[in-house]
Amino acid sequence: MTAPVEVARPRTVEWPTALLAVVVYGGWLALTWFHAALPWWLLAPLGGWFVAWHSSLQHEIVHGHFTPWQGLNRAIAYPPLMLWMPYARYRATHLQHHRNEYLTLATVDPESRYWRPGDLASLGPVGRALVQAEMTMLGRVTVGPVWVSLRFMWCEARAIAAGDREMAAAWLWHLPGVVAVLAWVTLVCGMSALSYVVLFALPGTALMLIRSFAEHRAVPEVERRTVVVENAPAFALLYLNNNLHATHHLMPDLAWYLLPRFHRETRAQLEKQGVKFYRGYAEVFRRYLLRPHDQLVHPFQSPAS
Repeated sequence: MTAPVEVARPRTVEWPTALLAVVVYGGWLALTWFHAALPWWLLAPLGGWFVAWHSSLQHEIVHGHFTPWQGLNRAIAYPPLMLWMPYARYRATHLQHHRNEYLTLATVDPESRYWRPGDLASLGPVGRALVQAEMTMLGRVTVGPVWVSLRFMWCEARAIAAGDREMAAAWLWHLPGVVAVLAWVTLVCGMSALSYVVLFALPGTALMLIRSFAEHRAVPEVERRTVVVENAPAFALLYLNNNLHATHHLMPDLAWYLLPRFHRETRAQLEKQGVKFYRGYAEVFRRYLLRPHDQLVHPFQSPAS
C-alpha cells in the first residue's frame, strides 16, 4: 500500500491565491461580457489564458489550498470554464498522479502520455497517427486539445456505461456547471457556444498541454521522472510556478507563491538526483516543435502491468 498523497490544510486564508481567484474570475467575466468588442485574434489568446489560469487555480485547490474551509475551496474550483473536465475527476486523477512511484506508467498514472503495446494497437491507424502527432509540440497544441478532450470524455462515458457510479456522480455534478457557464456565455453575453469552445476552451486546453508536454519522462529512477522548466516568467505566472514541476512533486502541498524560493533551496539536490532542466519553454519548442519528445510505448513497463 502506498502512502497517502499530502494535501495542504491552511490555517488561514492564503491571500495571494484569494487575490488570484478574484483576478481569474473577474478577467473571465470581463472577457466574455466584452467579447464582441475584441477581434478573434486577440480574444482567443486572452480567453485561452484565463481558462488555463483557472485550471492552474483548480490545481492549487486540488492540493488543499487556499482557505481552511475545503467546501469553500471546492466551490471556488467548481465552475468548469474549460467545459470538458469535471473538477471532481481532475482532483481524483491528479492526486493519483502524485503517487510518484507510478509516474509515467501507462494506465496506472492517469496523466501518462505513454502506451502499452496492446493498447496502442487497439487505437487503429488513425488513432495511432493522432497520438504520434501529439508527441511533437506542434501536434500537441493543434491536434492535442481536440484529441485529449474527446478521448477523455469517451473513456469516461465507457466507464460510466460499465457501471462506475463514482464517475457518474462526478459527471452529474459537473453538468449543471457546464449549463451555467454556457448560459452566461450565450444568454447573457450573446456569444455562441461554438465561439466559446473555439476561442476559450480549446486555446485554454492548448496552453495547459504546453505545460504537460515535457514535464515527465520515462526513466527507471523515480526521482528523475519529473523535469524543471526555468526562466519562464510568463508561463510561470500562468502555471502558478508548476513549470518547476520536479520541485512541486518534491513538496506538493506547498503554495504556488512559496515554490520559487523552495526551488532555489533544493535546486542543487535536484541536479544531483539527475533531474532534467530546460532553459525555458523556448528551448522545449525549439527541440520538439516537429520532433517527438519520446517514444509512444513505455520503455520499461511490462506489457501486462
